[in-house]
Amino acid sequence: MKIAVKTIEGGSAGEIDLADAVFAAPVRQDILQRCVVWQLARRQQGTHKSKGRSEVTATAKKMYAQKGTGRARHGNEAAPQFRGGGKAFGPVVRSHASDLPKKVRKLALRTALSAKAAEGKLIVVDNATLAEPKTAKLKGHFGKLGVSSVLVIAGAEVDTNFARAAANIAHVDVLPQQGANVYDILRRDTLVLTKDAVKHLEERLQ
Repeated sequence: MKIAVKTIEGGSAGEIDLADAVFAAPVRQDILQRCVVWQLARRQQGTHKSKGRSEVTATAKKMYAQKGTGRARHGNEAAPQFRGGGKAFGPVVRSHASDLPKKVRKLALRTALSAKAAEGKLIVVDNATLAEPKTAKLKGHFGKLGVSSVLVIAGAEVDTNFARAAANIAHVDVLPQQGANVYDILRRDTLVLTKDAVKHLEERLQ
């Protein structure tokens, strides 16, 4: 499929032929959901923790005699039913990460790219560079491109001036080409790729 190439200022810079295997694949909502859940689960720190019965500070002495008081039988004060006692089956430090096959991750990335292309929310620019790190100037460029919520995937390295200018704009993310991922693509309305990023993604996903 052919798509027009623009400059970051909104001008025309020719055309580019996108590989159908990467940018025109069938959209699989189920695969996208699996990949997003996998990504977000890996992000979780898993540092939540509550103290169990063996960890709270409490005496181990039996509270009162087993028989003769007319009250329920109890042991020490660390039991979960008492105030200040240990938490029964509380959260523990653990990893929330799960496994997702590499071929499923690749399919999800192809699907995300294809979904943006099918919606007409994919823009290809010749490069993502700025002569100076001016936020107002970059906002003006985005206005000419007609985007507000956008993920920009640059080349192997993100231009320093471009990254600094974009850092002050809400709903704008910038990633190097090797950082392209399903969640960040889907969370922004428009996807902007440089020609270098297109070449890298086609080599990576075909």
